[in-house]
Amino acid sequence: MNWRDSSVLVTGGTGSFGHKFVELMLTKYHPRRLVIFSRDELKQSEMMERFSDPSLRFFVGDVRDRDRLERAMHDVDVVFHAAALKQIPSCEYNPFEAILTNVMGTKNVIDAAVDQKVKRVMFISTDKAVNPINLYGATKLCAEKLAVQGNVYGHGRGTRLSVVRYGNVIGSRGSVIPLFAAQRSSGRVTVTDPAMTRFWIQLERGVEFAIECATLMQGGEIFVPKIRTMRIMDLVRAVAPDCEVEYIGIRPGEKLHEILISEDESRQALEFDDKFVIEPLYPSWTAATTWEGGKRPPAGFRYTSEAEDNKLSLDEMRALADG
Repeated sequence: MNWRDSSVLVTGGTGSFGHKFVELMLTKYHPRRLVIFSRDELKQSEMMERFSDPSLRFFVGDVRDRDRLERAMHDVDVVFHAAALKQIPSCEYNPFEAILTNVMGTKNVIDAAVDQKVKRVMFISTDKAVNPINLYGATKLCAEKLAVQGNVYGHGRGTRLSVVRYGNVIGSRGSVIPLFAAQRSSGRVTVTDPAMTRFWIQLERGVEFAIECATLMQGGEIFVPKIRTMRIMDLVRAVAPDCEVEYIGIRPGEKLHEILISEDESRQALEFDDKFVIEPLYPSWTAATTWEGGKRPPAGFRYTSEAEDNKLSLDEMRALADG
């Protein structure tokens, strides 16, 4: 894929993913045109000051507005859909808003992309979508299903849609590392449950993985990177080693352990050196899979954060937290 000849759009372009995405696109891939689509005009003006490049275009708009999406996607080749309401407590308290943005917004992105003949659409998802227990995870699961089955409408018109799914992002807004760092000066940090584990990925790697998979996608896959996991108490020892720990109890809608591939999904998965590819269950838009070189995981496989053989060491966690 020749990025230099491509026009690229990112929804949620002023968020953590969007900032790093724009940075990498401008310094490494140099697209013909790069469109930032988001609701926040202040954040867009701040990005204009940070990034000065003639390829940049800024569209103020909401993914709930299909007409605005269609206008923004005119002459666009590739879309990365990162816009979402992501705060679990906020989604629980405002469920209608979460559904309108995360589910109906994704439908609008798909409809606009198909009608504007966008060639590739990559949807950014999360481990919260696997066996969800909160509304945020449930909306992301629905959005994944829409993105995968959207190929029924898009494939015949030249539009492919796929999904990237990964875990907690180091350095993203809402990350626990800044929280522990802020609490460190008080001598006490708050932990929900000492047994908690999480998948952990650096922001730059997450963005690079999404870009890489956009070049590989055939339509309907869910791409899952092989990433490391951490224990919450190891993170405390790495970030705030001399602090007391106050246990406040697991919050509503929060899991003790996260999972990136469920046992049921693993039957559709192919394992490669650096990732898993979950093939679609009902690929009516293509006669047969063309993925080669992967192997099926063993029966009963689950890709979960509690697996002991995938944990980051304390030194590795310090390096990630400092970086």
